[in-house]
This record gives sequence, C-alpha cells and structure tokens, in this order.
Amino acid sequence: MKWNTLLFIACIFFTPSLFSQTGELRGFLYDNENGETLSFTNVILKEKKQNTQTDLNGLYNFNNLPVGNYTILVYALGYDSAFESVEIKSGKITAKNIYMNAKAVELSDVEINADKQRKKTDTRVSVTKITTKELKLLPTVAGEPDLAQYLQVLPGVVFTGDQGGQLYIRGGSPVQNKVMLDGMIIYNPFHSIGLFSVFESDIIKNVDVYSAGFNAQYGGRVSAVIDVASRDGNKKKLAGKVGVNTFSSKIILEGPLKKFKENSTSSSFLASYKNSYLDKSSPLFYPYIKATLPYKFQDAYGKIAVNTDNGSKLNFFGFSFNDAVNYPNSTAYQWNSTGFGSNFLLVPDGSPTVVSGVFAYSQYGVKQTEKDSKPRSSTISNFNTALNFTSYNDKNEWKYGVEINGISTDFQIYNDANRRINEQQYTMELCGFVKYKYVSDRIVIEPGLRVMRYSSLATQTLEPRFAMKYNFSPRLRFKGSAGIYSQNLMSAVSDKDVVNLFYGFLSGPDDVPRTFDGKTVKSALQKARHAVVGLEIDVNEHADINIEGFVKHFDQITNVNRDKIFDDNDLNAGRPANQRIDYIVENGNASGFDVTYKYDSKHLYLWLVYSYVNVWRFDGIRKYLPHFDRRHTVNLVGSYKFGKKIKQDINARWSLGSGFPFTETQGFFEYLPFIDGVNSDYTHTNGQLGIIYADLNLGRLPWFHRMDISYQMSLKFESKNEMHITAGVTNIYNRENIFYFDRVNYKRVNQLPILPSIGITYQF
Repeated sequence: MKWNTLLFIACIFFTPSLFSQTGELRGFLYDNENGETLSFTNVILKEKKQNTQTDLNGLYNFNNLPVGNYTILVYALGYDSAFESVEIKSGKITAKNIYMNAKAVELSDVEINADKQRKKTDTRVSVTKITTKELKLLPTVAGEPDLAQYLQVLPGVVFTGDQGGQLYIRGGSPVQNKVMLDGMIIYNPFHSIGLFSVFESDIIKNVDVYSAGFNAQYGGRVSAVIDVASRDGNKKKLAGKVGVNTFSSKIILEGPLKKFKENSTSSSFLASYKNSYLDKSSPLFYPYIKATLPYKFQDAYGKIAVNTDNGSKLNFFGFSFNDAVNYPNSTAYQWNSTGFGSNFLLVPDGSPTVVSGVFAYSQYGVKQTEKDSKPRSSTISNFNTALNFTSYNDKNEWKYGVEINGISTDFQIYNDANRRINEQQYTMELCGFVKYKYVSDRIVIEPGLRVMRYSSLATQTLEPRFAMKYNFSPRLRFKGSAGIYSQNLMSAVSDKDVVNLFYGFLSGPDDVPRTFDGKTVKSALQKARHAVVGLEIDVNEHADINIEGFVKHFDQITNVNRDKIFDDNDLNAGRPANQRIDYIVENGNASGFDVTYKYDSKHLYLWLVYSYVNVWRFDGIRKYLPHFDRRHTVNLVGSYKFGKKIKQDINARWSLGSGFPFTETQGFFEYLPFIDGVNSDYTHTNGQLGIIYADLNLGRLPWFHRMDISYQMSLKFESKNEMHITAGVTNIYNRENIFYFDRVNYKRVNQLPILPSIGITYQF
C-alpha cells in the first residue's frame, strides 16, 4: 500500500475536517471528593435538548455541534447539579471536564431517568450491568456482599453449590465462560466455599455479564463473558476499610501519590487483602457441625493509577489468589492464581478517536487428590495484549481493535477406566474485530465482525455478530442478537463425580477423531452459534420486566474420552478408536427462556427471576445430559431500607433449583491394576475397589433450595467515618443440599448447614 493511501486513511480517522462548520465536545465526569470518574451518568446539552451518558471511564462525547455557546447540565444521584458553559469552534474538539460535589439529599428519580435513557440507546441483549450498589442489595454472608452471590441470582445462571460451586451460564460450562479483571484473564473466580469470589466487592467499579449473543469485542469463548473493572484509589486523601467477621477478615488501603486537582495530573494507589479462617473459627462459632468447615483462602490485589489533565490514564495492577479445602478421608483440593498487568486510556488532543489497551499475564494451577491415589492436576499460564480504538459520531460509535493471546497448559487426569491422560500444549491466538453502533429515535443496530487465528490448529474463523433493539413505545422495546463463536481452550471433569470440584484446562488438542457422526472433522476448533430474542416492558417508573429466549448450538466441542480403556500405542492399534484415543468430539444444544421482574424505589428493591434451560450433548455414541442440566431455577431477592436517613436495611434471598443429573452406582468389584504388567502376581495382590456404573447421568439429585437473610446498620461519625454492623443467617431453615459424594467410601457431604454470622467494618 502506498504512503499517500495510508496518509489518506489516517486523515479520515484522526483529523477533523478543516472545512467543517461544526465542532466536538467531550470530557470526563469526576467525583470531586475522591477524584474517581463517574460512569453511566446523564450529561445534557441544554440548547440542543440532547443528552448522552458517560462510559465506564467517565467519558462523555457530543459530535457535530454547530459553532456557538452551550450549557452543559449534569444531574447525578448523590451530587449537586453541575452547570458549565462552553464555546464550540469550527473543526475543533473542545475538552471540558466536569467536577461533581457530593450532596446529602439523593434524588432517586434522576437515577431512574438515566437508566431509562440507557435502555433506549443500548441493545442490552443478554447483558446485566452490576455496580457496588447492586451487590449490597443481597443478603450478606458474614457481613460481606460478594459478586459470587450476586451472579447466582442472574437469569440463566446455574451455580452448583455453596461449597465448591462452579458457574454455568445458559448451558455453557465454566471453561466456556471468559472472566476478566481489568483485562486480565481469570481462570477460577470462585473459592471452594462458593459464597465468595476472588473479587473484593469494595474495589469493584463495574461488572458486565454477557450470558449469550455477546458482541464482537469479546472472543475466545463459546458461551459467556464476565468483564470486571476495578476502581481507582482515592486521589484526595488517605482512606481505607477494615472488617472482621465469623468467616474472614479484610483490609483496604488507598490514597493519593499525587493529589487530585482540577485540570491537573494525579496518581493514586489501592491495595486490598482478604483472608479466611473458617477452618479455625468453625469449631468456635458452629460447634453443632460434626466436622470443621475445612476452607481457607487468601486474596490480594493492588493497583496504581496515573491520570493526566485531559483524562488519559495509565494503570498498573497485580493479584494473588489461593484456596485450599481438605476433607479428611475424602478429598483434598487446592489452587492458586497470580497475575499482573497494565492498561491505559489515551485521549489525544485534537483527535476524535480514543485509544485503549492492555497487557497482562496470569497463571493458574489446581490439584485434587482423593483416596484412589490418582491425583488430578492442571496448570495454565496466559499472556494477553490488546489495542482498541473508539470513534464517536453523534450517538453512533465505531470500535475496532486487535488482540494477541498466548496460552501454555500442563494437564493430567485419570478417566473412568483408570487410564491416565497427560498432555502439555502451547498455542497462540491472533484476533481482530470491528463493531458499529447506530442509534436513532426508534432503532439501535450493532453489527460486528471478529476474525480469529488459532496458530496451533492452523485455523482461522470469521465470526459475524449482530444485535438490535426496536423502541416500539416509551414503555415497550423488542431486542435480539445472534453470532458465531469459537474457542480453543477445553476443560475436563469426571462424568462419574456426583458433584464436580476439579476443573482442568488444556489448549489446542489436535489429536481428535477425523470423523464424527458420519462427517469429516475439518478442525479441532470448538464452535457455537447463538440466537437471542427478547422484550423489555417498563411497568411504571419503578418496575420493569425483561423476557428473553435463547438458543446456543454447540456445533463442535472437544472432551476427554470417557470410553478409553487402552493405551494408544502400536500394541493396541487394532482396537476400536473410541477405546484408545484421549479426546473425542461432541456437539450439543442449550435452549431456554427467562423472565425477570425488578422493582426499585427509594426504600424497597425486589428482584424475581425464573429460568428454564434444557441442555444436551452427543458424543457420537450416546446423547446425554451434562451434569449441570438444571431445568428450573427460581431466585427471589428483596431489600428494604428504613430508619433515620435510611441507615438500616434488611435483605432476603430464596433460591430454588431442580436436581442435577448424575451417574448412579450399580455395584462394586475388585479391581487389579496389574502395575507390573505380565509380571504382576494376581494371586497374592490385593485389589482396589472398582465401581460398576449405570448409564451416563440418568439419575437426578434432589431439588436445591435455600433461604438467606441479613440485617445491616450503618453509623456515621462527625469525622465522616462510618461503621457497618451486619448480622445474617445463611440457610435459615437448615436445608440439606448435597455438596459432594465419595463413591469409594460411600460418604455424602452436604452443602452448608444453617450458619448465623456477624460482622463489623470500619471505613475511614
């Protein structure tokens, strides 16, 4: 390509027209008390009667404004109104940051109107946006709101339990969900005691959960995306929070490295540490439990943020998470995860394009040991780097970018026939995407395209994505999305576990069968197609209903061969392939619908969800139900605020779920492993206990249900410091829900019993 062509393209994207009689207005919205940007807040241009919302970074943008003088108005919950005057010049970009001062009186109707505006201008298909406010509406366990508990009440989400829980989103397994923290990839976001995630709730700024049909910006997974963003540290003063409860303790410390001032450079730090001592405290607080609750974990996160006067920023961050659980005479399970990285936002003066990027590295290792002396282990390390560009035109938006992922895995597992499967892999993924959002009074359209190149498989894909919304009336909106998705990463569990704890990871297995179901397998790449339709109804100013139906068709999935009984070597070359190979190809389908009702007023919050999901898989031999096929799920959440200045609240949650499939036990036999081959003396060797299994996953566990409740009181001191005292009860009517079953010892371990708790936090 000639240099003059490149220059022409650069001029299109980065240079305002010299002949334009219009200009552009943009800036950032800041909390003047701590320097944090304010996301998803309405910004109004008075003379044009036009409004927009700030994005996650607090950036607002108005395009194609005729030259002249304008007034910017901002109304935000908990802040004084802001008024700023600006002059728009021809062909120029006018930058105007706005600084909001806190106000004691909250105007809930302003917040509702801002949310209504976002509903009209965003497709919002199968996506839930979570902030710190939403996290605090659930009953807190031991005084701590947590993302793990909130995710469990979302539409289409299946969680396998209070202990060792895994997250399944609309028929997809955990490995098919992409979880990110500040752009870093997290491979296990939940602790063994499933009440807690690795994400400290007090440092979360925003969480986007895409349960199906997600846009072209995200890739490398075939089911869902959870994108977590942390906030910056306080840029004005040293602040923090300490807390202690019957489960754990934590400390958060934050403050300025260079103090925040209007239109100047600033920097800050944020550090959090949380550890559990439930394995030590449970005999003291819960002596009625026959065995201790053998859980312990530690989470540490740190971040340094540097902000320039025009809103550009650079962040450095890192984390260390670890977890361990040890059930005597049953199973021991532990994992650790570490990572570090950097991301940035660049707002070039005079350019309408905003640039963002990330470089990050993360590592995860897990091991489970049972009494069968066949440990399962897996390690995975990943580096990812991305560069994204965003351009605005009125309410419309272009976004495009590139991404590189490098993945290394080391995996070991024993299948049901006691055959060891071990493999190491390394792969690279090269990605590019483009998407466009068009917004009119009635229609929002968001087409996109993602290109993926999987180097280890020598395969590339074109993945079109599309979403739209039609605003039929001010209270009724129709929406839909569709897309093609792919991934290289796979996981493996034992189909014979009644409840799965271990999840191993493997990238790029290329030794899959050449044919499946009578058709040629052209690539080992896993693929899926999504389609979602839905509608939104605003019942009144406080209540709304969301209804969605979805289909996820998994065209190809790679799995560990459950039927392998022979080593794949020359000696067994004449054996059937399905009895020798390590990996198999499957396909499957997940379909269903969910109905969500939300009521949100100043004092009362209600959240009611019913989800129906039907999941099946076909491995070329049998059509079966995976162990996470929970057909019916109901979640009811209520929160009521009361007291002087609304400083007290009561939260309650009730969850109901139909039973999971599992493979039943038919009998036992003496198994001789013949460790020494033909030299083994079977006449004097003591065998192991072998298990005779029924057909795959034809049994059903009992229904799951549980109710939690909590009460919180907040005390504010003259120094503006606050103390929060929380009391709660988990599993208030002591329902016995199954957690784990050891077939060899024929021992059942239940989910958590009734657990009262109390916690106290002090914020300064």
